[in-house]
Amino acid sequence: MSRRDGREREGSRTIGRPPAPWRSRAVLGALMLAALTFNTAENLPVGLLGVMSADLRVSLSAVGLLVTGYGVTVAVASVPIAHLVRSVPRRHVLTGLLGALVVSSVVAALATSYGVLLGARLLTALAQALFWAVMGPVAVGLFAPEVRGRVVGALSVAGSLALVLGVPAGTWLGRQSGWQVAIAVPAALGLVSLVTIALWLPTSRPEEEPAAYAASPDVRRFGTVLAAGALSATGAFAGYTYIVAFLGNVSGFAPGTVSVLFVVFGVACLAGVSITGAFLDRFPRSAPAAAVATQAVGMLGLYAFGAHQAAAVVFLTLMGGALGPVFMTTQNAMLHCAPGRTDIALAANSGAYNAGIAAGAALGALVLPLSGVRGTFLAGGLLTAGSCAVLLGDRLLRGRRPPERSTRR
Repeated sequence: MSRRDGREREGSRTIGRPPAPWRSRAVLGALMLAALTFNTAENLPVGLLGVMSADLRVSLSAVGLLVTGYGVTVAVASVPIAHLVRSVPRRHVLTGLLGALVVSSVVAALATSYGVLLGARLLTALAQALFWAVMGPVAVGLFAPEVRGRVVGALSVAGSLALVLGVPAGTWLGRQSGWQVAIAVPAALGLVSLVTIALWLPTSRPEEEPAAYAASPDVRRFGTVLAAGALSATGAFAGYTYIVAFLGNVSGFAPGTVSVLFVVFGVACLAGVSITGAFLDRFPRSAPAAAVATQAVGMLGLYAFGAHQAAAVVFLTLMGGALGPVFMTTQNAMLHCAPGRTDIALAANSGAYNAGIAAGAALGALVLPLSGVRGTFLAGGLLTAGSCAVLLGDRLLRGRRPPERSTRR
């Protein structure tokens, strides 16, 4: 037997054992920081629209394309890129993705033309498209199966912090020191994650990693969750795209109060993923339906009672508290039911969700001139209710099941 074969066999024998606990926690922390950084980089232009528009001498809609084009790229590229690198060790993939984040952020910060900035943004989007597919299996594979839901929850909390902390802080920094400084910050954060992962994430074949395949592969469940997630994203963003107009024109809040309500929305999202993550290991199958149902109640409640300010705050909080958990619970479901490799399933879910975001914004634009801003929340709420019906219908068709419990290998 050759020395190389011996090393490969030894690697195969040890893949079931996670690395030392401190290394697992360090890598998880690096992945959480990377999730926060990618989400902040994606949404940062939203807070700097005016500053970037004036400095680059382009329209607001052109700067908005930096966000729209980013989301479309993630939706389209997720599965093809995940399939392309399916045999590359995850340590190499993640360091490459974080290297792309660092380089693209530096190029974006140094860009003197809109075209260069757009190109840098699309490179970041390509890296993010694969990051969400690879991150989940790597992170949960570092820990015992019975706590994997909490690991997914921790990653989702980090991603949600982008709305509560990352984007507001970046917006403030960009207005104080120039948008280039804010755009460059993800490069520094990405470098920290890159070094940590390069040092402490074990190298192994992707197909041999502990979470490379689902515990209970189920093609039907996979299709149901994928469709429900895309439908709920379409519903959510049909209304959320126009939330500023709704709170101002329908609820009658002053502009300053609307800004505060955005913070409330972000905090509710963070609280939602934190609470859901604590129960995800116990109720992995019920969690997606509960999150989608909460989103539907929030959106339909805003449509029906949004003219009353107190009610608007309550239902806005419900909607915010569900928005993060919907994606988190569908990602967790992929780890349980993926019919093939979990990274490909997670890429498909991320792509479908981002496609739903784009479709929701387009749907809202169609409904707005016909039914006004309240109509966008009615349409979005009904679509979300339909998504919930898809999930519940699947459970009813399967008949009664024993009480849920986490899957142990």
